[in-house]
Amino acid sequence: MPQLLLELFSEEIPARMQRQAARDLERMVRERLAAEGFLPEGLTTFAGPRRLTLVAEGLPAAQADRVEERKGPKVGAPEQAMQGFLRSAGVAQADLVERDGVWFATLSKPGRETPAVVAEIVEAVVRSFPWPKSMTSGTSKMRWVRPLQRILCVFDGEVVPFSIEGLASGDLTEGHRFMGSKQAFTTRNFDAYAAGLKKNYVVLDAEERRERIAQGARTLCFARGLELVEDEGLLEEVAGLAEWPTPILGDMDPAFLDLPPEVIRTSMRTHQKYFAVRDPATGGLAPHFLVVANIEARDGGAEVARGNAKVLSARLSDARFFWEEDRKVSLESRLEKLKGVTFHAKLGTMYERVERIEALAVHIAKMIGAGAESAREAARLAKADLGTGMVGEFPELQGIMGGYYARAEGLGDVIAAAIRDHYKPQGPGDAVPADLISIAVALADKLDGLASFFSIEERPTGSRDPFGLRRMALGIIRIVTENGLRISFHNLLPYTQLAAAPTLYKFGAEVIWAEEKTAKDGIKRNPGEGRAGFYRNLYDADPNWFTSRRIVEYTGGFPDLGILPFLADRLKVLLRDQGKRHDLVDAVFALGDDDLVRIVARVEALDAFLTTEDGANLLAGYKRATNILKAEEKKGPLPEGAAEALADAPAEEAALIAALAEATPMAQAALAAEDFGAAMAALAALRGPVDAFFEKVLVNDPDAAVRHNRLRLLSEVRAVMGRVADFSMISG
Repeated sequence: MPQLLLELFSEEIPARMQRQAARDLERMVRERLAAEGFLPEGLTTFAGPRRLTLVAEGLPAAQADRVEERKGPKVGAPEQAMQGFLRSAGVAQADLVERDGVWFATLSKPGRETPAVVAEIVEAVVRSFPWPKSMTSGTSKMRWVRPLQRILCVFDGEVVPFSIEGLASGDLTEGHRFMGSKQAFTTRNFDAYAAGLKKNYVVLDAEERRERIAQGARTLCFARGLELVEDEGLLEEVAGLAEWPTPILGDMDPAFLDLPPEVIRTSMRTHQKYFAVRDPATGGLAPHFLVVANIEARDGGAEVARGNAKVLSARLSDARFFWEEDRKVSLESRLEKLKGVTFHAKLGTMYERVERIEALAVHIAKMIGAGAESAREAARLAKADLGTGMVGEFPELQGIMGGYYARAEGLGDVIAAAIRDHYKPQGPGDAVPADLISIAVALADKLDGLASFFSIEERPTGSRDPFGLRRMALGIIRIVTENGLRISFHNLLPYTQLAAAPTLYKFGAEVIWAEEKTAKDGIKRNPGEGRAGFYRNLYDADPNWFTSRRIVEYTGGFPDLGILPFLADRLKVLLRDQGKRHDLVDAVFALGDDDLVRIVARVEALDAFLTTEDGANLLAGYKRATNILKAEEKKGPLPEGAAEALADAPAEEAALIAALAEATPMAQAALAAEDFGAAMAALAALRGPVDAFFEKVLVNDPDAAVRHNRLRLLSEVRAVMGRVADFSMISG
């Protein structure tokens, strides 16, 4: 069947946009073809530095005739509505059919030649293409990522004629800007098109370009006894920069290796798009770099390598200047500069944020058994490198450079590591901090960030998360769970929520002052009197006793910013991504637990339990018991107390009572020991007695005493299982 070939040729398309552009082109064309009744046998797209290409196989030469049913107004609708529908449908009222009180029109549409349909589709796609950024050429009003220069559109070997803003379609394309033929060449099918491009030094497929770069780079490194420092993000980018990618290995001045390796790699990657090279003997960086050229040079790339080495030396000379100048000033002395750096217009300065992080890190350190003073020092200096020249030049090195400068000042490895790692993890592939001081500072940084932005109602919505709050939450979860930290967020979040306003963290210090003063003055709370009421009464008696009315407001309760539900939602997403059923996660969260380590362990045990026959059958028994109890609760309160072994009771009833008496303490002991596997095993012992009970025993016995006893028995079954999870939330 006929083939459609489309190429949209323009000036350079940014590498970061190419992959999504190929997806969008496929989606938009596929949707529009389907709307016209076309179902191609295959549809493939390609994206490169200067072109988007689509090939659709198996399209018919023409549309089939179509019959469409259009819904009209209801019977008895106003005449104006009826006439409007008749005009839009192009039919007479006598042609309408009434069905279920609604008029329907049957419209017959003759099929059109496929080229005519394709012309309309291509124009619609070009005019509505969702580029993140676009421009006009200056000579037309059409917007494209860069000025659109040519449209190749061929169907079944013939040009599909159309014009968009004066740009006419044709069968011409061109190859490499420098190495290809100076003349455009014609093509009428995809095979000839792909072969013509390759002949003219253009690799059409992005995956082929990636593989060409990776294999060529590794081969060059192997020949010199070196290793390529793999970088998938950079590989993706350079594959979108070169139509005929040619790796070239260059040499750099070995004297620059005394710079931190992160500085060298960042300078190479960010400014020059170079790959770093490693010496396998030492594991450190080698004095070489790998650049991807867009040409095959006659001298094998020697001149390209020399030119790029000069540019790299200039970049690294700048980096060395920053490195040397930054170390002349201590991190502590840089803090004053942060008072002039705005963190957020509604959240004060970066200096104020540092003070909040410092106070919070000290509290977390005490909770997890870390050194409070070390945590205080590390948190205080964690943001100091924001004022350095190196971080000003390379913002992605914040934290990393702070760690180097701290070590150079002699602050010790623990403080340096905490400063370096406090942003971690920054993504799913990033490691989490492992040292307790690093953990305290990293958690404080992320918790303060969440509380700060939640307090000004800057929450993630849909796909929008400009401040990376989902990433912060996942970072908190990973730090806690991967380090096995037993943290109660109910106890921690009130301290975190001091970030609800830029100065709220000071409340904590004022309350501590007030508590010390009341102890010194011998003022005690009355039995049962809460702290809020205690301070309110003191304030009413003597307002001058306080440094601030805010103490009363502070002790009256913390604002609920909704951080814990947000963390719970992120944990659900994480567990679901790991293959855990969403209903099991909900069933465990329904217990109100806030210990993330315990929650994960409980979900895993529950998941394993329900995959067994005992677990599945016991769940069915639980749901049956719960349904009976819910029906009875509608009639009035359920009978209280424990079930008893009544005289003349069926053996199955007595067996379930006995099984509960044995399983309940076992489950409770296992839960107390956090041995959730053992708790599930204790519940599994109930499976047989529960099944037998429902098979042989009538719960709604005519005798009220018997019925109440059996309802109490079912309540006990529900209660013991409810200590493990809320089984009512589990499907099945």
